[in-house]
Amino acid sequence: MAWLADDRDLAFDDYDALWQWSVRDLAAFWSSVWDFFEVDADAPYDDVVVKGDGVAGARWFPGARLNYAHHALRHLDRGVALMGRSQTRPPVDVTGDELRAQVARAAEGLRRLGVGVGDRVAAIVPNVPEAIVAFLATASIGATWTSCAPEFGVQAVLDRFGQVTPKVLLAVDGYRYGARDVDRRDALAEIRRGLPTLMATVVLPYLDASTAVDGTMTWDDLLAHDAPFTCTPVAADHPLYVLYSSGTTGLPKPIVHGHGGILLEHLKVLGLHADMGPSDRFCWFTTTGWMMWNYLVSGLLHGATLVLFDGDPGWPDLSTLWRLVADERITWFGASAPFLMACRKEGLTPGTSFDLSSLRAVGSTGAPLPAEGFRFVYEHVRDDVLLSSISGGTDVCSAFVGGCPLVPVWEGEISCRYLGAAVEAFDAHGRAVVGEQGELVITQPMPSMPVGLWGDDDGARLRAAYFDAFPGVWHHGDWITITDRGSCTISGRSDATLNRGGVRIGTAEVYAVVESIDAVSDSLIVHLEDGEDGTGRLVLFVTLAGGREQLPDDVVAAIRTALRTELSPRHVPDEIHVVPAIPTTLSGKKLEVPVKRILAGADPSTVASRDSLKDPTALDPFVALARARR
Repeated sequence: MAWLADDRDLAFDDYDALWQWSVRDLAAFWSSVWDFFEVDADAPYDDVVVKGDGVAGARWFPGARLNYAHHALRHLDRGVALMGRSQTRPPVDVTGDELRAQVARAAEGLRRLGVGVGDRVAAIVPNVPEAIVAFLATASIGATWTSCAPEFGVQAVLDRFGQVTPKVLLAVDGYRYGARDVDRRDALAEIRRGLPTLMATVVLPYLDASTAVDGTMTWDDLLAHDAPFTCTPVAADHPLYVLYSSGTTGLPKPIVHGHGGILLEHLKVLGLHADMGPSDRFCWFTTTGWMMWNYLVSGLLHGATLVLFDGDPGWPDLSTLWRLVADERITWFGASAPFLMACRKEGLTPGTSFDLSSLRAVGSTGAPLPAEGFRFVYEHVRDDVLLSSISGGTDVCSAFVGGCPLVPVWEGEISCRYLGAAVEAFDAHGRAVVGEQGELVITQPMPSMPVGLWGDDDGARLRAAYFDAFPGVWHHGDWITITDRGSCTISGRSDATLNRGGVRIGTAEVYAVVESIDAVSDSLIVHLEDGEDGTGRLVLFVTLAGGREQLPDDVVAAIRTALRTELSPRHVPDEIHVVPAIPTTLSGKKLEVPVKRILAGADPSTVASRDSLKDPTALDPFVALARARR
């Protein structure tokens, strides 16, 4: 704001005034982000943004030639850039100079394999330094990166990579998750057979340093030749990487993000809202199959040191990540809301168990963080951190609401709408509302919205995914309530709405109450429109602490009483069932809609890809219940 006053003669009284300007004058705002962070382009842009049909079809920075990898490596020096901490192998530290040299050698290796501008490099790798080296090498030569976590099943990998026809595959031989070794060599052989476009496979011996896989080359072979670090300038909308929707129904959407859009969005969101800089050590618990890995990597844009963790965060206990924060002096730590809530339920007190004096910010995403989660952080982690509960998506590879150093943290709320993100709550008539629940929409384009879906040449699939509900406006699919002070709450997916007698209920409200009960470890609720009185039935599924299989009467009573008193009688379920596990994607999203469809009689094979689930067997009890009902 001080820079805008000095350099642009623009003065704003507070954050809200700044946000209003950022979404009203897109060209002025995003050009200021470009200049403030000193984007180093080989050719300037002709326009900041050329709008299409409303939010759809906007083109950002046409004419510009640049490269994301150049910006990721330009601020690094001899200090440590990457700190790899793993349950599979000893610690690995990589300095800025070493990272730049390794990226240059990896890029040279990819060129030797025939990879050029526009080719795809796919990876099945954990969150380790080599993954970042390979990604930046791919980006530096203008090729396109795409990745899955090693725990993805064979079909889940082929459903994703098969759509983008990669030329080179990078993979590990296996990994250790807690105390369990997982050998992935047989799965790798199946995946290679299923990708006929592969010209080469590079294996990183990770579980066993002596691993040799026939017909492949090793990571060391790829990096065998020295080369200078160079970057190929590409257009701002040139594909940087392909991310994927969860794939719970049909093939996952292959979402293409461009160099320029990701660069500007991540400069803004991490540089301003996270206030990140070279003195930070940034860790977000994630895998390479979740967009938070891409978000984490962009800490390099601001010269931050990245702390990469690979393993089971619950082994040997839930203190593992807090111990990591203390041992590595992490300043910016992010995890999922379910992780924070699990720590609370476990009774952890990280702030007294460990020296967390380095920690200045905690991030939470993946699900709404209830008020109890805020209290856990401020009472038992640190009382002076910036707690940033954020929400966004793979679709924009960023967050569009979250925390900010300039505004308060309100318990149970997301602090603000992010700069440049024109987020509104729409009622059923497409009107923006304040103080009441509505559909989360974005009414102005953002640079990191997809440049397209891979293979969707006419854009029909993209428009159907985001722009059909409200013409010309991005429809995200969440319920949001925006308060009169600019904060907001998100109460779950709008396509999983519980509709009791015409009253819409967000699933997140139910989970916050049910999972606060000590006997309940996780839950999922669906609304079935088959009640005789027209109100339908609410069906609640729970997993019990300690793996208990029987639902005691006192727990049933506690659930019903809590929902009736803390929410309303309409929130009380008609049925409660115990299941061994709640079905979630590998990134932790609950499968509310697929479960509802299964219970309504849909073929389970058509509503969810089991290889995309954290526990492929988690749907079995729901399938059995649906059959029993029929």
